[in-house]
Amino acid sequence: MNRWIKYLNLQPHPEGGWYKESYRSEEIIKKENLPQGFHGDCNISTSIYYLLESPDFSAFHRIKSDEIWHFYAGDVLTIYVIDAEGNLSELLLGNNSWKDEFPQHVVPKGSWFAAKVNNGSFALVGCTVAPGFDFNDFEAGKKEDLQAQFPTHKKIIAKFCR
Repeated sequence: MNRWIKYLNLQPHPEGGWYKESYRSEEIIKKENLPQGFHGDCNISTSIYYLLESPDFSAFHRIKSDEIWHFYAGDVLTIYVIDAEGNLSELLLGNNSWKDEFPQHVVPKGSWFAAKVNNGSFALVGCTVAPGFDFNDFEAGKKEDLQAQFPTHKKIIAKFCR
């Protein structure tokens, strides 16, 4: 994993793990053409490399766009998603189709999500966001707020909030 961090020039990510932006489209979507709630104009699409080491985790957060996760290397990753209706899903990101893992998953816009490496040392993935990612449209989950909103998921929320 240190090889990947050095090779890809990854930096610490605020939600946990390591990242580097690998793509940001030149084309822009004007704020008036975006759904309500975006802070400003957005690039059409962005993409990052994201590396997560065990036992670290990606803390619960949400963004205003759909996010597509792509598996590249390492061990299987579980993405925990709480949708707007409060339903919890556990998505397995990996290459073992016989174990219900998929090489790609979509996290719908506005969903709260977190991730962890299952049984290994690291996972290297990619995340593609459209409309493009902007930290102004990123919201970190607060344990007490999320537990009040989704009381049936208190344990998983406590485990994946900082």
